[in-house]
Amino acid sequence: MTTRTAKQTIEQFWRIQDEGDYTAVVELFAEDAILVDPFFGTFNGKEAIAGFMAKMNEEMKTRETEFLVREIAGSGDTAWAQWVAKTPAGDIEGCGLYKVREGLMTYYKDYMNVPES
Repeated sequence: MTTRTAKQTIEQFWRIQDEGDYTAVVELFAEDAILVDPFFGTFNGKEAIAGFMAKMNEEMKTRETEFLVREIAGSGDTAWAQWVAKTPAGDIEGCGLYKVREGLMTYYKDYMNVPES
């Protein structure tokens, strides 16, 4: 069995996310994963993360927002991605930090800059 590195897992995460269905990324999370979102809070476990991703499908359409990855890097069990959120009000820069075990995300936290006004 070949296990993806953290970087390969996050590259797959972004490929899936780019297709527009956030619920499809749930397959990349471990059962005991933790996801920390700066707007919506902390989600513990794959089931809670699945519910959050379903909400993201609705929120991103309502807010007319899409995320574009600029760079992904990492090695071993840790990776990060620099991204931009394209919104009607302007771009928001951010990054995600990811921990991966056996090809599955165990921890994911987004950080972002305060939108310029």
